[in-house]
Order: sequence, then structure tokens, then C-alpha cells
Amino acid sequence: MKVFWFLLVAGLLLSFCSAESTQKRSDLDWANGIVWYQIFPERFCNGNPANDPTAAEVPDADLQPGWQIHPWTADWYKMQPWETKQSSHFYDVVFTRRFGGDLEGVIKKLDYLKELGIDAIYFNPVFEAPSLHKYDGSTYHHIDNNFGPDASGDLKRLQEAKETEAPSTWIWTKADSLFLQLIKEAHARGIKIVIDGVFNHTGRDFFAFKDILKNQQKSPYANWYSIVRWDDPQTPENEFDYKGWWGVKSLPELKEDENGIVHGPREYIFNACKRWLDPNGDGDPSDGIDGWRLDVAEEVAKPFWKEWYAMVKQVNSSALVVTEIWHDASGWINEQLTDATMNYMFSRAVVAFFIDQKKAISAKEFGSRMNDLKARYGLKHLNLLWSMLDSHDTDRLASMVLNPDRDYDKQAGPRDNPEYNVRKPNAQERAIQKLIVAFQLTFAGAPIIYYGDEAGMWGADDPDDRKPMIWPEMKFEPEAHHPLHGKSRPVDQNGFDADLFKFYQRLIQIRHQHPQLQKGDFEFVNESMTDDLVVLKRMLNQQTSYLAFNRSKQDVKLQLNVNESGTFKELWQGATVNPVNGKLSIKVPARGFVILVNE
Repeated sequence: MKVFWFLLVAGLLLSFCSAESTQKRSDLDWANGIVWYQIFPERFCNGNPANDPTAAEVPDADLQPGWQIHPWTADWYKMQPWETKQSSHFYDVVFTRRFGGDLEGVIKKLDYLKELGIDAIYFNPVFEAPSLHKYDGSTYHHIDNNFGPDASGDLKRLQEAKETEAPSTWIWTKADSLFLQLIKEAHARGIKIVIDGVFNHTGRDFFAFKDILKNQQKSPYANWYSIVRWDDPQTPENEFDYKGWWGVKSLPELKEDENGIVHGPREYIFNACKRWLDPNGDGDPSDGIDGWRLDVAEEVAKPFWKEWYAMVKQVNSSALVVTEIWHDASGWINEQLTDATMNYMFSRAVVAFFIDQKKAISAKEFGSRMNDLKARYGLKHLNLLWSMLDSHDTDRLASMVLNPDRDYDKQAGPRDNPEYNVRKPNAQERAIQKLIVAFQLTFAGAPIIYYGDEAGMWGADDPDDRKPMIWPEMKFEPEAHHPLHGKSRPVDQNGFDADLFKFYQRLIQIRHQHPQLQKGDFEFVNESMTDDLVVLKRMLNQQTSYLAFNRSKQDVKLQLNVNESGTFKELWQGATVNPVNGKLSIKVPARGFVILVNE
């Protein structure tokens, strides 16, 4: 009898654990294989010029008398009159540029994104900060005043509020409220929102650090940062010193011990994150963000992330956590520190096969690397990983095509590679971009598009990957200047590429219409692959697709052994193909692809 009850209880526990595991999986079903779009807020759309930053709000703008908001449609490398007053070198002045991108601009363009077909947006930092990139936050609980509708009014409200780190003292600015409106508008269109969490370091204008600068060791925040030395008031010198992120003094690092970020900033970070996950604190997170992307996650000790991750899931079990880890992050997922990562291992393999020439890998090696990703993560987690091609931290995909045979994200711009090609891609090079995007949008993972890639944007690594978005209603100056003295480049017409937009749009539609392309398993058909031809099969339940990608300059006749009967439809060209004696024959165009679906 005791054995019976033991087995009964054990069975119930096993059933409960299995149900709990299933629930955890189903909580993230919304993110399984979806299409993401990355927005760099300052450069996406200026919806309200009245909130544009003033020279007083821009570090080093005082070095450029007459500084102005930069013309959105100007030739990127052309220096404006006020810029030449500081220097004759482009990279000396470009970081003071502001274009006025804001949340009103994003809201106005949500229908554009819906038309493109994306499912979710990842925002680079949106919190108050002096820089153009916002990785030097002044707070984690307020949206940047220049992203909101009343920039000067928000500054006044904050001065009057006298906030501390305690949530009970926090107010909602107009920018904060507009961000909540953006979330509501996006959710109404079926678009999820994930934002950047930069919790390793802050800016020097962060409220706690400013108090330390003023009060030194007497500050209530004295233990929040890694202070090297306090100022000695008995000497005329200022001996105050602190640890900056990678030695960068504009990014003071929060203090850590063996458990990660210490008490004080830890509680503040948790409270700020809860504010955006469930803004009104009613236990219903539907009015909040849908997850976090964690900047430089590996530079904070894992015990902190363990507690932080548990807190996030407690507030919203379906919130997605994505880490910035440039290599294998499967251990982080297994330890329940994150749900996914930015899949730069995918990016490197894609570049090595589709773009590199002298250093190019074979199709079989490419397939081996993709299979290795599935072995590391398992299909369930692989389909949550962001399938990156480019980002704010790399040169753009279109420019990668023009600059092959480099290590990924190395020598990625004129600043460290004078021979970097800055021109616009030609038709043949665009064909390579399209081939890569076709693979990205039909393969496993959660593909993410860096803003403007679909519009035809090109550019080297930071800062040239952060040009203002090209919109169809705008007329842009041709790009004719080169950033380096003594270098020249062709004059390139610049403007919205409607055909490329339609290409991305149609592939996203195909992905959505065929679940096996979004959530299915995959296997490479090695017997049909050559050095230049990748062939794979996607499967989900009874739905099957065969995909082939040809990087060579010649058409390839593909013969596939198939087990499926009935007609296959080639979705891109619209042809129908019937197997003959179990063999399927079709031409794969030069630098082209086929998408075969068994009907």
C-alpha cells in the first residue's frame, strides 16, 4: 500500500512538473520564430521637431558655434558649416549630430511597420541620456525628454518633483506617458515591444553619480559605483577617480561583488524594470513592455541575472529576455538567466558562406555550423534567438557585401580600415543581399531586420550604420563625399528602395503563411549540395518545404530525392513541379533561391 501511494504521489508530482514546464514553454509561444525590427530611436523618424535637442543638451555642441539639428536628408559624409568650425575631419564632429528622432515619429510609422509585416520591435535605449545612442543613461525610470512631446516641460517637472531612487517619489513625465501610448498603439496592431536594459554602467549624469560628484563619500549613493579614490578637500587637485566601462570615463560602472550589482542599485534596477513591465502595477502586464534586451550581459555576475530573471517572470511570465552575447549562450539559457540571445554565431556563418570570397566556406561547412546551433540550443530555443545579420554595432548588411573576407565586425569602416568601400551597392551586390535575406527569413530562428535595411540603406560600422532612416516621402541628397581626406567615391543616388521593400515584405508574408518556415525543424540535404548550393528541408507536422540557395554566378539544376507525393509549388516564381519517380527537378537561378512547398 505504501508503494502504491508513493507511486501515486510521484506521478502527480511528475505531472505537475511537466505541466509547469509546458506552461513555461507556451508563455513564449508568441516569440517563436517571429520577425523582429530594430529601431535606433534618434535616427528613425522625427515626428515632432518641437522636442528636438538644443545645443545646451548635446555634449560638445559648444565646440561648433551655430550648431543646429542636422538636415535629415543631407549627404551623410558632407560636413555642415557649423561642423567645420570644430574640425575638418568627419569623425571628429559626427557624434554631436542630432536628427530629432522621437516616439511620435515611431507611432506615425507603426502602419509602415505593419505593412512590412514585422511582429515585434526591439528599441535601442529610450531612457534619458545626453548621447545620441542613450547607452549612457541618466535614469532607468524616465524616457528621454527629447523623445516625448514636451521636452522642456518634462525637465521642469522633474526638477520640481525631487525624485529619489524610491518608486514612491517617481512621477510620470509626458515622455513616459507617450511611451505607454506607443506600447498601446503597437499592441493594437499585434506588434510586441522589447527595450534595451543597460544595467552594467550609467552615464555621468545619472542621478546617483551626480550626487556622488557633489557630496563624494558623504553621498547616500557612495556605495553604488566602483570608486577608486575620493577627492581630498585639503588639496587643490581633484583626486576623485572611478572605474569606467572598458576605461571609458563617460560610462561609470555600477559596483559589483560576487553576487553581481550590489544592494542599492540592484533594488533600483528591479523597481525600474517592474515600472515598465507593469506600468500601473495592477498585476496585469498587458499595458507594459513585452521583454528586455540586456546590454553587455556577461559583464555582470550571473547571480544578479538569476534573481533579475526570476523577478521579470514573476511580473510577466511571457516576457522575453534576450542577452547580448556574441558567442554560445546556451549555458545562460540552461541556467535560466535568459530566454534567448542575439545570434551572432548565425551572422558569422552567413557572412562566411554568402559574402566572403577568398575565405568563403563550403555549403557543407555552412550546414554543419547551422546544425551545430541546433545541437547547442535545441530547436525550441533556437527559434527564439534573434537571427542577426547586422545591427547598431556592425556595418550594415549591404556594405558587408561590398567588403568581403574580413572577420565579422572587424575593420568594418573607414576609421580603422581606410580601404573600406563606402559606396552604394550595385544590382549584382543587391542580389547577394536579397539571397542572404531570403535565407534569413525562411530559416529557423527569429529573424531581425535592422531599421532601413529593407529601404536600401547602406553604411559602415558605428557611426555610419546609424544614418537617418530613408523614407519614401523624402528627397535625399546624393552621397558624394568620402569621410577621409584624399579619398574619393562615386556619386550615389540615395532614396527609398521600393522594390527592396517589397522583396522583404513578400518574404515575411511567405514566412507567416507557412508555419514550417517559422516554427519547423530543418535538416540539410547534403547529397544535393555543392560547394555553392545550400539545400535544406523544413518540416512541421505534415507540412514540408525544400529550400535551395545558390551563391554562384551560374544557374544550377537541382535534383532532389523526395518522399512526398503530389505537386510542389515554387513560391517565389510561382511555378509548379511534380516529382518523377521520387525525384524533383528545378533550376536554381544564379545568386538566387527557390522555395518549394508540398501542397
